[in-house]
Amino acid sequence: MSDQAPDLLANAGLDSERVANLVGDAVSGTDDGELFLEYRQSESLLFDNGRLKSASFNTAQGFGLRAVAGEAVGYAHSDDLSEAALKRAADAVSQVKTGYRGASYAAPPAGTNAHLYEPTNPLGAPSFEDKVRLIETIDAAARARDPRVRQVTVSLAGTWQVVEILRGDGHRVRDIRPLVRLNVSVVAGDGDRQESGSYGIGGREGFDRFITEAAWGKAVDEALRQALVNLEAVPAPAGTFDVVLGSGWPGILLHEAVGHGLEGDFNRRKSSAFADMMGEKVASDTVTVVDDGTLHARRGSLTVDDEGTPSHETVLIEDGRLVGYMQDRQNARLMGMVATGNGRRESYAHVPMPRMTNTYMRGGDHDPAEIIGSVKDGLYMASFGGGQVDITSGKFVFSCTEAYRLRDGKIGEPVKGAMLIGNGPDALTRVRMVGSDMALDPGIGTCGKQGQGVPVGVGQPTIRLDALTVGGTQA
Repeated sequence: MSDQAPDLLANAGLDSERVANLVGDAVSGTDDGELFLEYRQSESLLFDNGRLKSASFNTAQGFGLRAVAGEAVGYAHSDDLSEAALKRAADAVSQVKTGYRGASYAAPPAGTNAHLYEPTNPLGAPSFEDKVRLIETIDAAARARDPRVRQVTVSLAGTWQVVEILRGDGHRVRDIRPLVRLNVSVVAGDGDRQESGSYGIGGREGFDRFITEAAWGKAVDEALRQALVNLEAVPAPAGTFDVVLGSGWPGILLHEAVGHGLEGDFNRRKSSAFADMMGEKVASDTVTVVDDGTLHARRGSLTVDDEGTPSHETVLIEDGRLVGYMQDRQNARLMGMVATGNGRRESYAHVPMPRMTNTYMRGGDHDPAEIIGSVKDGLYMASFGGGQVDITSGKFVFSCTEAYRLRDGKIGEPVKGAMLIGNGPDALTRVRMVGSDMALDPGIGTCGKQGQGVPVGVGQPTIRLDALTVGGTQA
C-alpha cells in the first residue's frame, strides 16, 4: 500500500475553486464553519483461542460540512463526495443562519510548521501474511511462558487517516495521521480459578517499533505477570484508606474523573464540577495537570485538530489552581477564550467538540519508594480497568485490575475486586505526595464522549492520596 496521500478533491473529480465558493456561500453570515474531508484505511486482526478469529480491511471516505451561528450548529455529512452531495449539504446547514445576525466570520486558525508524526501508511508493512505469522508467534510464545496459561488473545490494528479542512475564507489545512496498536491478553488458571491480564502498546507511527521480539515479548510478559498476580490475589478490603497510584496508565483516573470536567463545553453550560472556578484552588499545591497534543508520535497527539487549529500544550491546573480549559473554536468564542487545539471528532460523520489529547499530571519531587514507604495501612493500585464518572458532581467509581495491600511502608499481598470511589475535585485536594517518575501510558487509550471515540494518551507519576473510599469484596 502506498504512503502517497490522495488529493481528496481531485480524486473525487471536484474543482477546488468551485468547492471553496460553495463552502464560502454556506458559511457566509455565520460565526464559523468548515468543510471536513476524510479518507481512512483501517485494518485489524484478532487471534483468539489458537486461531485467527477475525481479519478486516476497510476503506472509507466522506465529508462533513458545518455552519456555526452562536450556540446553534448546522451539520450535514455524506460518504458521497460529489458536487451534488455538497450542494445538498450546503442547503441544509445554511438553515442555521436564518434570522441570525452574528459577528463576522471568524479568522482562520494560525498555521504551523510542526510535524508530530511521519505520514507512513502502517497498513503497507509488514504484509498481511507476515502480520498473521507474527500474532501466531506471539500466541505460541505466551502459551510457552507458563503451563497455567489457558487462553491467549492477540490483536493488531492500524489506521491511516488523511484529513483536509477547508474554510469559507479559502484557508485550507491537511494532516496525515497514522495510528497502530498491539494488544495481548492472557487468561491463567489454577484448578477452578482463573484470572486475566492484558498489556498493549501503540502510537502514531508504523508497526516497526512494536513488532520486534523485545516489544511484543514485553507485552506478553506484562499480560502474563498481571494474570498470575491476580491468580494469587485475595479479596480486597473495603473502607477508607490512604492510596498510592502507580505511574503511567493509572492516569486514566485523572483523565476520566478530572479531565472531562475541564473541557470547555461542560464549563460553558455550567454542567461541570469545575464551572466558574477559574483561578480558584481546586487541588493541593503539588498538583499540575496538562493536556499536550504536541508530544511526538503519541497516540493522542495531533499536528492540527479537526478544525485546523494547531495542537497546544495547555496547562489546566497549575500548583493546585485552575488556570485553563480545553477548547474548540465554538466554545472558546462563546466563553471569550482562545481555542487550544482540542476540537476533535471521530470521523467526518461527527461534529467536533472539546476533547482531550494527552492528559497527564506533571512529576514532583518525591522518590516513588519514599511514597510507598510513607503509608502505614493502605493500598497500592498499579492498573485500572473501566469506571463511571458523573461530570456534574465529579463522582467516580473505578475498578482496579492490579492492586496490593500496603502495610508499614511495604507492598504486601495482591488483592482483587478493589473499587476506587470518590469525587474528582475532592480527590485532587487529597494528593499528599507526587513522585518524580512521571510516565505516559504505552499507547492504548480511547476516550468516549457523546457516542464518539477518539485516541488519547494519559499519564502521571506515582502519587499518594489520603483517606479515599475503597470498595472491596472481603467478607
